[in-house]
Amino acid sequence: MDIVVLVSGRGSNLKAICEAYKTEKIKGKVKLVISNRKEAGGLSVAQEYGIPAEFHDPKAFSSREDYDRHLVERIRQENPDIVVLAGYMRILSDYFIDSFEGRLVNIHPSLIPAFKGIKAQKQAVDFGVRFSGCTVHFVTKELDSGPIIVQAVVPVNPDDDEKTLSDRILQYEHRIYPQALKWISEGRVKVSGRNVEVEGARYGELPVNPALEDF
Repeated sequence: MDIVVLVSGRGSNLKAICEAYKTEKIKGKVKLVISNRKEAGGLSVAQEYGIPAEFHDPKAFSSREDYDRHLVERIRQENPDIVVLAGYMRILSDYFIDSFEGRLVNIHPSLIPAFKGIKAQKQAVDFGVRFSGCTVHFVTKELDSGPIIVQAVVPVNPDDDEKTLSDRILQYEHRIYPQALKWISEGRVKVSGRNVEVEGARYGELPVNPALEDF
């Protein structure tokens, strides 16, 4: 399964994905990494793994949709099976989402539908929940609300702040994102409306559901 990855930040999830491809846990390749931020660490991660990495400046375009149309054209040149958002911090236009419908995947640092949008970990701490976590999901036009592939549950401790909870959640992000992509690459992920089933997976086990296999 060939993918294109969009990043905005340090690229830690990208690194976990690249490592899964390097070790051939996922067959195929990461064909291109694109960032909307010139200083994004994810660009350096891509170069470390020998993957083409490009910065595309949103300021060069008159609107969000014009920028997204440009990105869609560039991504289509690579003909990926899946487009992966790995810490991509821009809200996508309807045009972009329609262009890759059913082939666009994201990870979010909460148990969606809870705590959508930015600073989800801070939202969880401020709200006083006992558990948070992370979610790999298909992207739809409603923010952080698409069909859920896999979630990991992380306890929120009384002394947690945004950073400590974020760090603990991130450990699971690095495990469930490559796992979800592997399931997709194997043709095991079936979507029916809002419901996602991973064929052959074990269900009902915490802290990760469906249960991890190779990661």
